Amino acid sequence: MMRYFDIKPDVAGGLGDHTVLDTHVHPPIIHKLHYEIEGWFGDALVTTFPCFLVTEEAKQALLKMDISGANFADAEITASDEFHELQPEQDLPDFVWLKVDGRAGHDDFGIASNYDLVISERVLDLFERLGIPSAVIEPFIEKKS
Repeated sequence: MMRYFDIKPDVAGGLGDHTVLDTHVHPPIIHKLHYEIEGWFGDALVTTFPCFLVTEEAKQALLKMDISGANFADAEITASDEFHELQPEQDLPDFVWLKVDGRAGHDDFGIASNYDLVISERVLDLFERLGIPSAVIEPFIEKKS
């Protein structure tokens, strides 16, 4: 039986000025994502509420795994002045938007009722190989309604 994990990825930045979103609903619906990186420590998966991003390398590996519960979209990625000041030698990988639409505890990617990201054990294994040093990971316990 597949195990699932609640993962809190690193918040490497925030929504940039070019993000287009609908705030009349919760969580907000993002129509166009602009992610501005403020600090990056090597994680293949990063977040800012309510979005997740993965490196292009992670995207390619996930596609090869034929994952369920998510697809990918382009996002505008920029680095803040703070990032350039604090990490001037750090090269950033290409990031893509990970759009999660699966059921938590059933698909490889899902969103729990508390809006946390839930991933399958096989996806966790991949991210651990690619590097998620800043993520907080706990077993996912499905709440019975």
